[in-house]
Amino acid sequence: MEKKKIEGFEHVRYESLQLSPEEMIQRSEQFYQVMDQRRTVREFDKRPVPLEVLEKIILTASTAPSGAHKQPWTFCLISDPTIKKKIREAAEEEEKISYSTRMPDKWKSDLKPLGTNWEKPFLEEAPYLIVVFKQSYGMENGEKVQHYYVNESVGIACGFLIAAIHQAGLVAVTHTPIPMNFLSEILERPFNEKPYLLIPVGYAKAETYVPDIHRKSLDEIIKKF
Repeated sequence: MEKKKIEGFEHVRYESLQLSPEEMIQRSEQFYQVMDQRRTVREFDKRPVPLEVLEKIILTASTAPSGAHKQPWTFCLISDPTIKKKIREAAEEEEKISYSTRMPDKWKSDLKPLGTNWEKPFLEEAPYLIVVFKQSYGMENGEKVQHYYVNESVGIACGFLIAAIHQAGLVAVTHTPIPMNFLSEILERPFNEKPYLLIPVGYAKAETYVPDIHRKSLDEIIKKF
C-alpha cells in the first residue's frame, strides 16, 4: 500500500471505485430500490440471529465519518433476557408518562396512523437490542479527550446502522423514550456516555403488517440550484 507523509502524518493512497456513468446510475438505482423497501417493524419473530451478523452490522456503522475522526460512539449489543426485561419495564414507565402528560394532543394525533402506544413488547421479543451511546468526550489514560460534532457524527453512524440492518435482511424500530437515562443505569455506562438511540433488531414475524404510508416524492425533497 502506497504511503506518504503530509504535514508530518502518514497517509495511505485511496483507491476509488472506477465506474462508468451507466454503472453509477444502475448501482444507485439498485441501492435505492433496496432501501425503499425498508420499513419500521414492531413485530419480531423470536428466531435467533447469528451474532456475527450483528457484529458486522455494527462494524459497518463504525465506518461512518466523525468529527476529527474521534468516533464518539459505543454500541451496546443486548441479548440477555433479564436485561431486555429491565429495559422494557423502564421504557414503558417513561412512555406511559409521556403519553399521558408529556405529549401534546397534536403529537399523539400524528402518531395514530402508526399504531403506537406506551406498550413496547418488542423490547423483549426482538432477539437483540442495540443501544447507541454518544460519547460527550473521550477518555485516554485517565484524561479527557475532546470530541467534535458528536450529535452529527453519531446520527450519521445510526443511519449507516439502519441501512446495514436492512441490507442483512433484518428489521428494526428506532425507539427514543424520553428521558433515556435508565439505559445508562441498567447498562452501567460511564459518565461521558449518553444514550442516543435504542434499536430492537431481528426477523419480522411471518405475518406482519405495517402502516400504509408513503414517502415524499423527489420533487418534494430536492431543490436544484
